[in-house]
Amino acid sequence: MKLYPLQFEPILKERIWGGEKLKTILNKPITSNITGESWELSTVEGDVSVVANGEYKGKSLSELINDNPNEILGTEVHQQFGKQFPLLFKYLDAREDLSIQVHPNDKLAKKRHNSFGKTEMWYVLQADKDARIIVGFKENSNSDEYLENLKNKTLLSILDDVKVAEGDVFFLETGTVHAIGAGLVIAEIQQTSDITYRLYDFERVDAAGNQRELHVDLALEAINYNKVDTHKKYDKVSNQSNTVVDCPYFTTNFLPLDGEISVDKAGNTFTVYMCVDGSFELECEGTKYQYIKGDTILIPAAVKTFILSGKASILEIYIS
Repeated sequence: MKLYPLQFEPILKERIWGGEKLKTILNKPITSNITGESWELSTVEGDVSVVANGEYKGKSLSELINDNPNEILGTEVHQQFGKQFPLLFKYLDAREDLSIQVHPNDKLAKKRHNSFGKTEMWYVLQADKDARIIVGFKENSNSDEYLENLKNKTLLSILDDVKVAEGDVFFLETGTVHAIGAGLVIAEIQQTSDITYRLYDFERVDAAGNQRELHVDLALEAINYNKVDTHKKYDKVSNQSNTVVDCPYFTTNFLPLDGEISVDKAGNTFTVYMCVDGSFELECEGTKYQYIKGDTILIPAAVKTFILSGKASILEIYIS
């Protein structure tokens, strides 16, 4: 099997809080002015990514992994996860605030949903003036205080509200109560899971006048009631991989490309590149591939040597 850098058709999701920035900023082919998400790489049931380029165009990511697990995933990832793709990659456009929500950990998600938990990170690609996020509690709390404030519609008063700017990174372990605020475009890297418990939705209604379902009872056991530090500081040294997040589920580096670098991989893990600014070229076995802001590329583990060139800001993700 001759493998190459793979791109996939974006899976576009309308959301009550979505907008049009996925098109204007990230070049996604949206047709709705409430498009909130572009799923770039997914094997979530019902939303499996399909190859958009080259010999395997039209094949699903799940098919490729099933037929060639070591070559796509890497030997160590295959050994750890079997033929499952363990991560989910998205871009999000929040025209309005997202709901306040929380995700369960692996143990709870396995017991309730036969799913992975949802540890995730956010990289801010664009932020309107005064845009903010909600992450965790202002001070250590407990379920009684949380429920009392939820009942009185004062939940926001005990949650931490953080102003954000382009380039900010936030790492959200499972159990962290959170919400992406209006005016943000974000790259999200997470475990393969679509389990979300919605706590509060600002009394919003859809076009039919219905409020979205809340999951207050389910969330009680999932929430971490302690104050957390989610903001990640990181270096931005040109032409090298600067560690941003290194956790048991994924490693994310920030790679400011300015010129040309050679890359050599060991073959034990796939690598994903998300181009969050600029443009670059990847040369592999004599073939050149061009990428622009908003592109997400899966480098199969079997593709071990290549050259990157251009001027771009790239998120580099793999499992270590």
